[in-house]
Amino acid sequence: MKFADILASTIHDIKNALGMVINTLDEITADPSYGLTGNPKVVTLQLEARRANYDLIQLLTLYKLDSGRVTLHLAGHNLDDFLDDMLVDHRSLAQARGITLDYACDPSLEAYFDEDLVRGVLSNAIGNAERHTRDRIRLTAVAEEGYVAIRVEDNGPGFPPSMLEPTDEHEPEEGFGRGRTRLGMYFSSQVAALHRNEGRIGHICLTNASTLGGGCFSIRLP
Repeated sequence: MKFADILASTIHDIKNALGMVINTLDEITADPSYGLTGNPKVVTLQLEARRANYDLIQLLTLYKLDSGRVTLHLAGHNLDDFLDDMLVDHRSLAQARGITLDYACDPSLEAYFDEDLVRGVLSNAIGNAERHTRDRIRLTAVAEEGYVAIRVEDNGPGFPPSMLEPTDEHEPEEGFGRGRTRLGMYFSSQVAALHRNEGRIGHICLTNASTLGGGCFSIRLP
């Protein structure tokens, strides 16, 4: 067995163990008898455990991409329903940290994409925004120039200049930016690039042109 396969198997086992930790934390915080609902230290544990879990999922997905084991499952999705589901997944932790999480989308907007992969990209973006926003995060989806752009905006300090500079999206970079590693950006760019239609290729974009005054992460799907 190749070392890469051993490493991927180990990451999978760690991810499963961490999943049990996350589920247990969710259960005890949802039970008033433990008196931990809204406890800042427990909320931090939940957030960091989820962030670590996202990293492990991204590593496994990149391993599968590199070894040709990822099959794209394209299907039509209503973006209004999709964004509402994303909020359900993240709202409780956001509220526990005093963060307002909402979305805006044309109820009729549709797009074709791999739901699990795009959900992973947006979960990572929301998790990053939760760590840096002051108190607001907004998800939006709009049709523009032959693409559907799904955005995660916040009202934090924005991305540092080093993360806004043009880079080769197909290579991970060393270093840190705004307290986050490049793994999430590399994963997101790879997932976006899997989505292709009539010569257009999906891609990601980082700006500080958020309507909320902070950073704006976008994944644009053809």
